[in-house]
Parts: sequence; C-alpha cells; structure tokens
Amino acid sequence: MAGQIDPRAGQRVDPTRLLDVPRLLDAYYAGRPDPGAPAERVRFGTSGHRGSAFDNAFNEGHILAITQAICDHRRKVGIDGPLFVGIDTHALSAPALETALAVLVANGVAVMIDERDGYTPTPVVSHAILAHNRTRTRGLADGIVITPSHNPPGDGGFKYNPPHGGPADAATTGWIEDVANGLLGCGAESVRRASRARAAAEVHRHDYRTAFVADLPSVIDLQLIRDSGVRLGIDPLGGASVDYWGAILDEYWISGSVVSDVVDPTFGFMTADWDGQIRMDPSSKYAMARLVDLRDRFDVAVGNDTDADRHGVVTASDGLMNPNHYLAAAIAYLFAHRCGWTGDRSIGKTMVTSAIIDRLAAQLGRRLVETPVGFRWFVDGLLQASLGFAGEESAGAAFLRRDGSVWTTEKDGISLGLLAAEMTAKTGRDPSELYQDLTRELGAPVYERTDAPATLDQVSRLKALKPADVSIAELAGEPVLSIESAAPGTGEPLGGLRVKAESGWFAVRPSGTEPLYKIYAESFIGPQHLRRIQDEAQSLFRDATSDLALRPCLVEKDS
Repeated sequence: MAGQIDPRAGQRVDPTRLLDVPRLLDAYYAGRPDPGAPAERVRFGTSGHRGSAFDNAFNEGHILAITQAICDHRRKVGIDGPLFVGIDTHALSAPALETALAVLVANGVAVMIDERDGYTPTPVVSHAILAHNRTRTRGLADGIVITPSHNPPGDGGFKYNPPHGGPADAATTGWIEDVANGLLGCGAESVRRASRARAAAEVHRHDYRTAFVADLPSVIDLQLIRDSGVRLGIDPLGGASVDYWGAILDEYWISGSVVSDVVDPTFGFMTADWDGQIRMDPSSKYAMARLVDLRDRFDVAVGNDTDADRHGVVTASDGLMNPNHYLAAAIAYLFAHRCGWTGDRSIGKTMVTSAIIDRLAAQLGRRLVETPVGFRWFVDGLLQASLGFAGEESAGAAFLRRDGSVWTTEKDGISLGLLAAEMTAKTGRDPSELYQDLTRELGAPVYERTDAPATLDQVSRLKALKPADVSIAELAGEPVLSIESAAPGTGEPLGGLRVKAESGWFAVRPSGTEPLYKIYAESFIGPQHLRRIQDEAQSLFRDATSDLALRPCLVEKDS
C-alpha cells in the first residue's frame, strides 16, 4: 500500500498550491446553494455541518439558515439563557461568525463571544456551558462552535451544543437540518438579520481562556507536572489552542514550550497529509512531522487539531503514538491513579476503537460501553459521571475531574495532552512505554484504518447494510462470533457493519465528516493475519454491495 501515499506527504506544501483565501471568501458570500442538489444541502454528520464554499457546501446561505433553525429550536424547547460561541482558525470561521451573530441578535439571543476577539477551542465552549448551567434549572445556556475540525483549509464547519455541553443528538440535529433546508429553499431573504450586530446589546464579551485555564487543576495534577520538571512540547497546528497553551505553561510554571504560534488561514506551515493535502490531523504522522522531528527536545509532546478537541501524543521513546495505544495507556493510568473516582465508573469506546480496550476493561473489572462512531453517544455518561473515560480511535477523548465529577462533555485535546505529561511525571515512563507494558499482559494488536472516496449513493448503501446482507461463518480461519450493525452499549446503528472473531475483527462504515468510507481492522496475531482479515472484508463487501468497489487508498497502521 506504500505506493498509494503521496510522495509529498510529510513535506511542506508548494506555495503555489496553497489556499486562495480571498477567492474562498468571495465564494462564501457569492455562492447560492441549490437545495435540490444533495451535496449543497445542509447536512449534519457526526459533528455538525461541514463543506467548502468552493463547492457551494458552506456558504452564507447555509449559516443564515442553520442559525435561524437553531434559534427556532431554542424557542421550541424553551432554552432562554446565553449562547456561547467559539471559532477556530479556518478562513471561513470568521465570516461565518459574523453571519451567525446577525441572525442571533435579530432573534434576541444573548451571545457570548471571546473578549479578545480570538479563537475558542471546542472543549472550552463545552466547559463554559457546563459552568453556567451547573446550578441552574432555568436560563440554561447552549453553544455554537464554528469549525470543520482537522479538515483542509478550504472547509468550514458549524456545530450546535445543547445545554448538556456536548454534541447535539441525532434528533436535534435532524430537526435543525430539516428546518435549515426549508429556509435554504426560501432564499436568504427569509431569514431576519441585524445590522452592526457586534455593537448590539445582545452581544457580550466573555473571558473563556481565564476560566478554563484556572479550572485545569481540577482535572490534571499540574503541580506534579511542574515539580517533576517534565519537558512538554506543544504544536497547536495553527489552531484555536494557540493562545491557551502558552497561558497554561506560564500560569502553572510547567517546563516546556510551544514550538509554533503561527496562525495562517492557508496553513502553509503545515506538512502535507497522506494524500498531499493539508489537514491539521494530530493523529497523522505526516501532518505531525514537524513535532515528531523535535521529539528529542521533550520528554513528551502534544499536538491539537484546529478546534483542539483531538490530540496527538509524541514520546521521546517511540515518536507519534497511534491513538488507540494512547487511549489504552491513558485508561490504565487513570483507573489506577484517580482515587476520587469512587463507585463503578465505566469505560466508553466506539465500535471501531481497538479491542485492547475491551481486554483492559475486563482486566480492570470495569463495564465497557460500546457506541456508534460520534462523541455525542458519550454525552450522557460523562454528564452523569457514570463514564470515567470515553474515547474514539480518531484521537478524541474526555475523562472526569479528579473528584469524579464531569469536566467536559466534548472531546478535549488539551486535557489529554496534559495527561500525557502527568503520566510521565507520575510513573517516570512515557505513555509509549506504559502501553508496551499493557501489550505484555493483554496482547499486541495490529490495527489499520483504510479510507477511500465515496459518493453520496455509496454512503447511503453502506449505511443500509444489515447482518442478513452478508454471509460469513469464518474470519481469517476463526469462527465468526458476531455480525453487528448496532452498538452493543446503546443499540443505536453503526451505519455499517462489524464482524468479530476471537483474534480479530473488521468494520466498514462511511465517514460522517468527509466524502469517504472507512474500513477498520485489527488482529491480535500479527500483520499477515490482519491482511487476511482485510482481504476477506473487501471480498465480502464487494459481494454484499455488488458494484460498490472497495479500493483502499490510505492505510493508518499501528506500529
């Protein structure tokens, strides 16, 4: 598969290929989405509406319609408190904020924007919502985060967080989506807008950064990190955490440095991802090449995507950790060292996350809660503090405060990065070394995720697959234990299928954020066994979906 990796991967992108920001902004305002074209409608995936203005998939019309739909939703369910808004550093985020403010003010919504006119990470917005709502039963707050996460520079994203602080559930996003598409069909003139919205009485300044940074000791032992002298490196990848990491290092006297604080909407400082495109993906060794090259300067280092809900951990001993490895090491550490986590705290993971966590949960005597892909499935468990830890293979996770209460109901790449430093300070070993200890007890899995382009029709057909659509009794020489289209922990649909045997498994599903489908596979025997699982998976799904050809073009490997 190595030949399928673009030769530019891991290298700086040719300046002539960088995003034309003025042209993108022109397209944002000039584009007129066609609600009759499926690719131009409002569509909430696992984490909000995303797309590019160049494709008429993220234009002013979309943001007008979505924001009005959110205002209508607030009235319908009786949300009348402030709405916290955060943005990341993508070029489309700032104009989308101005569009949203105009609609929110026209609807009389009290809006909380960053007092420094800066950027606000997703977990910080969640933290602000929960802090406001903690002692209230009325006047509850909710939020909007304007970000396409790690997506390429030309994309925009817009997601809604209800009063529980986490991603909205499918019923809520489905209602917002339907209303927004109805408004999109009526044209921009159907939505009320206020002029000079920033000067309106409804717009308030909020010090997100100070509140979040001051509360971090409740979730991370920052004094331990400081006293240990662990050297921490950080690369915000030009994202919303850029002003937060410096403040954290300064406030708590932590030894370390931010290797780059450059913010540039072209992201021209980035190294290209596997396909030669720019993505701020902290789990990609290609996108994280800059920090990996500096690993000898630090005991442990961390990168974040542009809204800082994802993490990438780089260790001096082994370089960039596979996200599955770090999740397992973090779970083992937390359940051994969080004395305040009394009672039966469970472990949450998505169906496509490594099965080493299944084995670890059994070893710890903890209930395992498996969900479909998407962090929204963990919100209730984190809010009620029944989940001690929740994570997914795409490098997103969250865990409780040290006293066992809720910290955030969103993925938090900042606390996960700081946890890597705490783990190193407490044990004297970095997270890679701690993971290796686990494999000696639980086995050493080999895991790969394979991505390839998919049309909307292909996505629909993959989502519709059921266990009855396939016939398989053995997987790579072992009896099949289960064929699942729904998550064991919730009963909700995966949007694809998972096939499990004793020593390996695979799953196939469409991406919820990009026009891709994904094949996930894992073996506890070795690479050759994994390849056999993948071959059988591809053969099975070619048969099950007839002319839907599964031709992989990206491999993400455990090392």
